[in-house]
Amino acid sequence: MSNDKLIRCITSDGAAMITAAVTSDTVWKAQHIHRTSPVATAALGRLLTAASLMGAQLKADNASITLRISTEGSPAGAVIAVGDSSGNVRGYVQNPGCPTTYYPNGKLNVAQAVGSTGVLNVMRDLGSGEPYMGMVPLVSGEIAEDITSYYATSEQIPTVCALGVLLDKETHEVILAGGFLLQMLPGAYSTDIDKVEAAISKIEPVTTMLAKGMSIMEICEKALDGFEVEKLDESDIGYVCNCSREKVERAFLVMSDDDIRASAEDLGHAEASCHFCNKIYRFSKDELEEIISHRKKEAE
Repeated sequence: MSNDKLIRCITSDGAAMITAAVTSDTVWKAQHIHRTSPVATAALGRLLTAASLMGAQLKADNASITLRISTEGSPAGAVIAVGDSSGNVRGYVQNPGCPTTYYPNGKLNVAQAVGSTGVLNVMRDLGSGEPYMGMVPLVSGEIAEDITSYYATSEQIPTVCALGVLLDKETHEVILAGGFLLQMLPGAYSTDIDKVEAAISKIEPVTTMLAKGMSIMEICEKALDGFEVEKLDESDIGYVCNCSREKVERAFLVMSDDDIRASAEDLGHAEASCHFCNKIYRFSKDELEEIISHRKKEAE
């Protein structure tokens, strides 16, 4: 059961919009599913939070957004997060146990784990037609700055992204996680941008504000200090995987009959595991023959 929340707010004058979320339970669940190292937890947690914020901006009910950060040869490998239009997310790290390094100030060095010379891929699938694909080079590898760069480069939207994951220093368990995505809207004046920049220059890290007991609405008001802020909506969010046995069966259908049968040779049954939740689906040889038979009947 997740206690995580996401809200969307707008300034009363229509100058800016902000989406903010608490994702502590979501990131904790991801950490325990994938058994991630501290730095992999931080990287995945930040990207999951970003996917939740960005997914919640999609208007279609069955829409989704996929974020992928990858740098060739990086310790963490690729980091992937998928968010839907309700703000629910799932994701994984290619090398979840990658070694953890720290900056001199004690902060986790996420950029060293994911690399800073790779790319951020963004795929929006609105559920109809071809997905929209975008790609930008990483500017820091710390993820929030890379999301900001994506909006500035690919969509020409002035954006501020803040993401944070706080771990217990001894157990490395997730304590707090969250973030916000603040964007200027068409028609905003230069004075509005100045006000936002002034507010952001004084704001504390998201996890610091959460640790002080601030609500996500209070964080939105802090980020938009000087504006009157109106809440548009609020929703419950969490780590949700949509895998199913039926989807795995459909995956078999793209294989040849011989390949389907060969998949069960070593173990006496076929196995397929979900990258997002690690659930394992097993198919006996008889079940595989039923899949082959069903496909032949449909083709007749």
